[in-house]
Amino acid sequence: MSLSRRSLLAAGGALGAVAAAAPPASAAGEESERRRVRTGFERLAADGYALLAGERVGVVTNPTGVTRDARHIVDVMHADARVDLAAVFGPEHGFRGTAQAGGSEGRYDDPATGLPVYDTYLKSGQPLADVFTASGVDTVVFDIQDVGARFYTYIWTLYDCMAAAALAGKRFVVLDRPNPVTGRAALGPVLDRAFATFVGREPIAQAHGMTVAELARLFNGEFLTSPVALETVRMTGWRRTDFFDATGLPWVPPSPNMPTPDTALVYSGTCLFEGTNLSEGRGTTRPFELLGAEGIDRRWAEAANALGLPGVRFREAYFAPTFSKFQGKTVGGVQVHVHDRESFDPVRTGIGLLVTARNSWSGFAWRADHWIDKLTGSTRVRTLIDAGAGVDETVGAWQTDLTAFRAVRKEYLLYR
Repeated sequence: MSLSRRSLLAAGGALGAVAAAAPPASAAGEESERRRVRTGFERLAADGYALLAGERVGVVTNPTGVTRDARHIVDVMHADARVDLAAVFGPEHGFRGTAQAGGSEGRYDDPATGLPVYDTYLKSGQPLADVFTASGVDTVVFDIQDVGARFYTYIWTLYDCMAAAALAGKRFVVLDRPNPVTGRAALGPVLDRAFATFVGREPIAQAHGMTVAELARLFNGEFLTSPVALETVRMTGWRRTDFFDATGLPWVPPSPNMPTPDTALVYSGTCLFEGTNLSEGRGTTRPFELLGAEGIDRRWAEAANALGLPGVRFREAYFAPTFSKFQGKTVGGVQVHVHDRESFDPVRTGIGLLVTARNSWSGFAWRADHWIDKLTGSTRVRTLIDAGAGVDETVGAWQTDLTAFRAVRKEYLLYR
């Protein structure tokens, strides 16, 4: 992997992380602040929206753009005379979250505020720039909760919106939120650009270990041909080792099949089953924690447990999805139980489950479109597993690229 560095100024400017250069607090002060994570929006509002003064503002957001007391930021800003909120831009699933996977809400006027809502889903480049131009906004604000996986589409909505805002001559402001599965480390294979899609535009790790503001800085500094005028409003009180339950913030499902932070914890590994003929648990109350197919029995759970993967155990499970793969049919498989999230490696776990599923169930198959290659970022994982490679060999195959990505990632981190 080859990544060129640009200046950190291009990645955010002097104000590119509002208050990012604030002096370090005392240990006692840090502990006090840690008990109250303040999101980028909370800090923006506390400052009287000074960063947006005199600007016509459009917000890219979805149901996760909420305050600590679970009010939506669009409703809050619309009611505040200090903000000239002129438009809303909805991603996959829509601004108010009415659409399932692979869908959006289209163009409409929001009944609650009367604001025009524009659809960004599957738009990029000049067509998306034209949407920003037509909206009449000066500044585009982004506030969406991510879950930490390369193939979760909101970070590529961020990327596409940044690129389009640059084309349209708009300023771009990212309001930061926690990575719910911590920001301790980047894990997994790094995307090969030959496999770039909306589930991975650029060469980042499968579990990137970054917040959206950090990703915005990385995108601007490393990948965008024409960097946008970027400013980021960082959080206070969040540490890289914090899981979501340490933040005190309300969890709003970022998409219909991401109901809890526990889902996010396993997602960057078990979502790989989207690329197979097994159910990834969509249509159950435990998507991405339940995996299975017709004809699978206890032998898969036994084989997976025999790997001794850290921090996780697998239970023989049976379930009947209400939609998606195997709708209305009872299937067998496993439930993923994380018992030590500090040592749990979701990507290694996902690979272990793929290896054991293939070896213990004769019906195993990749999706015919080789979607697994889009999810993992190359043909490497699929071809290695097909050739009989084990977990260590498969995981070892991406370590050189991952080491290079980690070195670049380090330059854009905002938090300790």
